[in-house]
Amino acid sequence: MKTKTRKKTPGKDLSSAIKSYLLLTLGAVILAFNINLFLAPADIAPGGVSGTAIILNELVGWPIGLIMFVLNIPLIALGFRHMGRFQFLFRTLYAVAIYNFGVDLIGLWVHKDGITNDLLLNALYGGIVGGIGTGLVYRGHGTTAGTGVISRVLQLHTGIPISQLYLFIDGGVVLIAALVFGWEKAMYALITLFVWGIAADYILEGPSVIRTVIIITELPEKVSNAVLQQHHLGLTSWTGKGMFSGEERTILFCTVRRPDVNALRSTIIQVDPRAFLVIGQGHQASGGFLQKVPVKPREESKEMAIKE
Repeated sequence: MKTKTRKKTPGKDLSSAIKSYLLLTLGAVILAFNINLFLAPADIAPGGVSGTAIILNELVGWPIGLIMFVLNIPLIALGFRHMGRFQFLFRTLYAVAIYNFGVDLIGLWVHKDGITNDLLLNALYGGIVGGIGTGLVYRGHGTTAGTGVISRVLQLHTGIPISQLYLFIDGGVVLIAALVFGWEKAMYALITLFVWGIAADYILEGPSVIRTVIIITELPEKVSNAVLQQHHLGLTSWTGKGMFSGEERTILFCTVRRPDVNALRSTIIQVDPRAFLVIGQGHQASGGFLQKVPVKPREESKEMAIKE
């Protein structure tokens, strides 16, 4: 039997491309301002190509943006091979050009001392603003090259969070920065690097506001009805077998908003005090939250219809 595939309409493709390039533009501009406002004025080099460029700017006086562009060329070639070839090339070159040359252009009219002389503020805001810019570029399906290419390639192949990859890959640059700017500023650079990764993950994946709930119970009908009536949540059920006891148990699954976790837990325990409850966290969920609708009869409640 042949399955029909949906054809993408030119209008949707154009809209998606426009959205991607808007995200790339916004992210790259934010990153360019971040260098000039927080990182370069405070001599904070949080790893990667940007950190290397800040170090070389201090040592030889070359423009930061130009150094970044030269260093990015071989990394763009690496990304071309492993991250989508021409689609990667066009988007990344676009983002790199705005980011790298934007650093030097913005530097012509932004005060070289930045906004504040406080190292901690520069470190924190450099990480937050840099992470926001990086996350937006990633959401536009591009990168800013640099060690971000290496991080993104490894993330796609291993699933390791970007925050951890940044810490491992950029540590060597921070050590060099310690020799050039001193250990104190290198320690602030580590703070920036850590915050940068967290902010990038947040923008890329979204806030963790959803909780996943797995319930193993001997009273699936009662638990399902109570959850539906009191919390208006749909559940899915399947049968599992305890490997120690050999007895079959019903497993229920649902998602719940973070503020409603305690109330849901209380409802389940009231109905079945012996229920085994596992609550995890997720970044996104589509559907699963019901509006107030009439409850179905008990014999039909094993699988509830889900409405948005």
